[in-house]
Amino acid sequence: MSREAVLNGVIALGLLAVPLWAWAADEPFVITLATRVAILALAGVGLNIALGLGGLVSFGHAAFFGIGGYAMGILASHAQSYEPLMEWPVLIEGTRSMPVIWLVAVVASALAALVIGALSLRTSGVYFIMITLAFAQMLYYFTISWPAYGGEDGLSIYLRNSFPGLNTLDPIQFFAICYAILLAALFFTARLAKSPFGLALAAARQNAARVEAVGIRPYRVRLVAFVISAALTGLAGALFADLNRFVSPAMFGWNISGEIMVLVILGGVARLFGPVAGAALFILLENVLGGISEYWQVFLGLLLLGVVLFARGGLVGLIAGREATHD
Repeated sequence: MSREAVLNGVIALGLLAVPLWAWAADEPFVITLATRVAILALAGVGLNIALGLGGLVSFGHAAFFGIGGYAMGILASHAQSYEPLMEWPVLIEGTRSMPVIWLVAVVASALAALVIGALSLRTSGVYFIMITLAFAQMLYYFTISWPAYGGEDGLSIYLRNSFPGLNTLDPIQFFAICYAILLAALFFTARLAKSPFGLALAAARQNAARVEAVGIRPYRVRLVAFVISAALTGLAGALFADLNRFVSPAMFGWNISGEIMVLVILGGVARLFGPVAGAALFILLENVLGGISEYWQVFLGLLLLGVVLFARGGLVGLIAGREATHD
């Protein structure tokens, strides 16, 4: 067993141990922080498929995070007001069922990524970065001018949505849901990286011309990776909105894209548990340094600079070694 595999196990157990301790000590706020770590890590896992495996520097993943959030908000708001989303040609009603909401969030994010990716992947480098950012900003301004769902004030949900057999209002039970989804996403990512598709994606990142010479179109491989990446980030957005019982245009903001990318870089790009380690470090810094100074982002910036200059593999790479694996 490699050092990184051991470290991954320690990170997974640590993320589980902290909320269990908080539950025993009756500290619901700590459980909520751990839940935020799991959700942001899930968003980072999604971005890491595009960034770490595919080399696609997307600065617009907030678009999918926000789509997932609004999928939850729209469906839940119609369920609590007992007004259908659509009556003709078919009746579509709101729902408070988490599995249904997750399915809608994943499908909506994937379809949006199919359109955005089909256009933006025809470019590369800084042009790709700016096009993905532009799409996210377009959705941000669209939701601001969408009064049916709160406009710039956002949309509040009175009760957290339901999951069969669980009380989702109980912080530890909602954490268990998010944690289980994160582990499933990590397992899926590990299998994806070692699959023929994952190997083709990594090869396209390293040498697109050589991949095309053997009959594989890098554009198609990258587009599929971009769609999968967006689907996971959209699912994280739905969970994040459910955690806060609130959704707003801020979920589409460029700063959300930046935060997701920062936690991936902090933890380690292309490292399986990099987004988890990065999300835990990000939330820890936010709450510890945020209580000391309102300018805590300055310290985060210095840390990020140090990681980029001296620890290219992020926190996981610093401890486990240079070679990136997905064990």
